[in-house]
Amino acid sequence: MAGQVPHSSNALSDQQATTTWQPFLELLEFRYLIFDSILTPSEAFSSYILPFTTTMVNFAVSDIPDLKDKVILVTGGNTGLGYEAIKALSAHGPAHIYMASRTESKATAAIADIQKINPSAQISYLPLDLTSFASIKAAAERFNSESHRLDILMLNAGIMAVPISHTKEGFEIQLGTNHLGHFLLTKLLLPTLQATTKLPNADVRMVCLTSDGHRFARTRDPLFSQTKLEQCGAWGRYGYSKLANILFAKELAKRYPDILSLSVHPGIVNTDLYQSTQKNNIFMKIGLMVGGWVRATVEQGALGQLWASVAPREKIVNGAFYTPVGSKSSGSWLAGDGKLAEEFWGWTEKEVESKGY
Repeated sequence: MAGQVPHSSNALSDQQATTTWQPFLELLEFRYLIFDSILTPSEAFSSYILPFTTTMVNFAVSDIPDLKDKVILVTGGNTGLGYEAIKALSAHGPAHIYMASRTESKATAAIADIQKINPSAQISYLPLDLTSFASIKAAAERFNSESHRLDILMLNAGIMAVPISHTKEGFEIQLGTNHLGHFLLTKLLLPTLQATTKLPNADVRMVCLTSDGHRFARTRDPLFSQTKLEQCGAWGRYGYSKLANILFAKELAKRYPDILSLSVHPGIVNTDLYQSTQKNNIFMKIGLMVGGWVRATVEQGALGQLWASVAPREKIVNGAFYTPVGSKSSGSWLAGDGKLAEEFWGWTEKEVESKGY
């Protein structure tokens, strides 16, 4: 099965060989992205330049409406975009916000910082390790026991272009964290999400952070084969995990139309997410040094997911992929493939069920 970790000596030597070739694979992946940008200059402009100029004025945190009675859950909310989103949302009176993250000390410190700014904010730490299905189940069970409603589920947590390793269930770490972990969490929270759609004035949303880096995914096969996925470089594996996010939101909207589900690319944002990639990837280090001027601040970067969480429902296409801020995009040819989204949902369900969930 694709989720299994290989144990044979041949598999180990294959992984060692892949590690040896990592720098060359990553250079090739950067070449592909540059080539795509040359072929589609309008999309390159809208994805990397326009978000930091004209479209940024379309939405501001002051546009967030009153969130009275709403319950919000944000994964990875103790830093970066998630922290900024919680800080902004908490200023508009939601009933409760759950900050789901792995490290309690970091989460409690982040909550304390936000409550200094918004003293009346009701924020709770929810332990969550997306690399562990047991932890995900425990988090969902705790949430469902404490709250009868969930209005906004923001799947914000993620990792980027890290070396090959595996989740506790044996999945490749980037696909496992960015997609499979969030898929299981959503699955376990669906009864509460669906119950919320039946409440008066309901407006239930699932916002999944993705990336224009999904274009690193060149063919469909690595989505369904861990062996082929691990033959990709770090950026290729990241691209497939971000493609998975787009396909997930698209199919969730199709299967549960009462829930407004969308995927959001925040732009190139100056967050901690880039720190590990600079250490592991010389091309990223050079690229960030040369192109650092084009990166958005965290405050700017969070506007996309905030817009997706609160913008008038009639202005949003259910299941769509958006770039900053509120700009609907077709994404790559794989991202727009509805049949692929359906097939990949089925594959993901089988993988999760094979682990007893």
